[in-house]
Amino acid sequence: MEIFIVAKKLWMKLNLRGMIVVSLSLQVALIFLAPIRKRSSRRGIILLTWSAYLVADWIADYAFGLISKAQITAGTSNSEAAAYADLLAFWAPFLLLHLGGPDTITAFVLEDNELWRRHLLRLGVAGYVFYQSLTSNKLIGPTILMFIGGLIKYIERTYALWLGSFSKFPDSLLASDDAGPNYAKLMEEYSSKKEANIPASIKMTPEPEMESPGDEAKSRKAKGPTTLDDREVIKEAFNYFSTYKGLLVDLIFSFRQRNETMKFFRSRTFEDAFRVIETELNFFYDVLYTKAAVIHYLTGYIFRAISICSVIIAFALFHVLDKHGFHEYDIRITYALLHGAIGLEFVALSMLICSDWTIAFLGRYEEYRIGKTVIEFLVKLKSKSSSMPIFYSRWSKSIFQYNLIDSQLRRLPKWIEKPLHHISLKEFFNDLKSGRQEPYTDELGKLIFDVLIQMSYAVGDSDSIKKMCATRGKWALEKKEDCKDLLSFVSEVDYGESLLLWHIATELCYNKDEDTNFYSKTRKKTSKILSDYMLYLMIKQPNMMSTVAGIGQIRFRDTCAEMHKFNSEKFFAGSKTMESVCQSLLVVPTDVKPADVKGDRSKSVLFDACILAKELDKFEETKWEIVSEVWVELLAYAAIHCRPYNHAQQLSKGGELLTLIWLLTVHLGLSKQFQIVEGHARAKLLVEK
Repeated sequence: MEIFIVAKKLWMKLNLRGMIVVSLSLQVALIFLAPIRKRSSRRGIILLTWSAYLVADWIADYAFGLISKAQITAGTSNSEAAAYADLLAFWAPFLLLHLGGPDTITAFVLEDNELWRRHLLRLGVAGYVFYQSLTSNKLIGPTILMFIGGLIKYIERTYALWLGSFSKFPDSLLASDDAGPNYAKLMEEYSSKKEANIPASIKMTPEPEMESPGDEAKSRKAKGPTTLDDREVIKEAFNYFSTYKGLLVDLIFSFRQRNETMKFFRSRTFEDAFRVIETELNFFYDVLYTKAAVIHYLTGYIFRAISICSVIIAFALFHVLDKHGFHEYDIRITYALLHGAIGLEFVALSMLICSDWTIAFLGRYEEYRIGKTVIEFLVKLKSKSSSMPIFYSRWSKSIFQYNLIDSQLRRLPKWIEKPLHHISLKEFFNDLKSGRQEPYTDELGKLIFDVLIQMSYAVGDSDSIKKMCATRGKWALEKKEDCKDLLSFVSEVDYGESLLLWHIATELCYNKDEDTNFYSKTRKKTSKILSDYMLYLMIKQPNMMSTVAGIGQIRFRDTCAEMHKFNSEKFFAGSKTMESVCQSLLVVPTDVKPADVKGDRSKSVLFDACILAKELDKFEETKWEIVSEVWVELLAYAAIHCRPYNHAQQLSKGGELLTLIWLLTVHLGLSKQFQIVEGHARAKLLVEK
């Protein structure tokens, strides 16, 4: 029996010390690992970060319980046990420091922000452990200092979660109440003047008119787009973030804001426009998933200085303290905790100093020589580090791909597929063998930007904006000659059907056509990337397409079934390849519409897409120009109609091209959230003499 008691005590000691060391290790991992998740879409990194994020809090909570239990036991024992209890009380604030977490992550997903109330409960546990150690504790000095540092870090995290919660976020963005002119008083005065037969009238004093889009277009054509340096990119991105962060909660904006933003982005190159967008989205990410909204202000800097000083002074006090009565390995663990705390503080401080937030904050003092010098130094420091994209890129620049025909060619044998289907692993294995990524390229960015710029110049009032936001290929076809036969494939079908039609038709044309000139080759490649990307969103990210896809999933399954049936019954000379399958599909006679033969029970669009591909073949010179511009419209339509909340969710998963396009369409005036026609216009009562 005594052996079990000794083993239990030994386990308690090793258990607690192990938890303390593991907790410190997880904090070190998180401070470096968390920023990578906004720059990489690799599932392994996301899974590793998620595991560390969850386990870190669990271990800290568990260690708190062990310390509390050990203190009660030690308080009734000998002096050696009492010394151990003092050390445990000193360890408790380190756990509070760990629960405060690194600056690089407060929430793993947006839903974590809504749990800020739970984090308040942990303060009670930490306070209780601290209270137990107040009497006759020889480490009371460093313990109090560490508790101050841990308390600041923990409050920072809780406050950041509160600010990032969607229950609080809208309140922080709403402008002050504006009742407008005093209507009752104005009308009383107006009526009294009329009754006294005094000529009077009410006149609105409007805002100054902005430069018209036509004048701006002429100005841009004459001067040409200007290039931004890194400092200007951060400055402009922060300004637009401050203006448009209400996008996340569907706030509305004025046409004056739209005109100012359009003027800026229309005068940019596509590279600079995307650089500003990427940086702006990083500010969005920081507000929702990190402590940036708390620490990057004057009060945040002050409290961070207090926290760092508390930890350093606590280290100094413990170092000079008489450590008689403490076990050697306990002293080593304590030094490891202190060194770890100081190291983490200085790593966080270096990240804080080199962040975009600091550069934007110092921009207020740019007119002073010292401010300008510091900004230039920080910008150069960041630019030199750009050779390591996994640590300094602003998003993954990866575009996921999914191809319908390819997925059917790679299907598993039936004898394997059926058992996997019963244990819900079929989709998992399909993702492993068919999932792929393409890198974001300048050619793709230029195509998207050029088409959206043209669409931007075609809008003016709110009605034209609504019309352009609703187009999904029609505008691109209507501005081309002899494209009337293609209009039915975008305007007479729903979005999900249109997407599948153009996806299959693009694949058929892609595998049939030979590469010709550089322009057609580039458009062909970008069309293929956008086609596979949009199908990936509809099938693998349905939350991003839920408002536009309709019955897309059903139609996709029926089309896959018909494609599989065609592959199973069709005779192929040699092995089945993408080229041979596409060629076989194109030779099927399609004089009669599939619906007239099969009815509408099956929602498959396989051979309707073949008809579209044959129609596209009639445009030998302009085919890929037409296809690419239709895909940009389909992409923009999905981006505009995707909920902002879903866009925000993607920021912590390496980013999504669709999210960049969403913000770009807003800045080019292609958004339904521009609804305030007049700004600060005011009414005046004019009395004629």
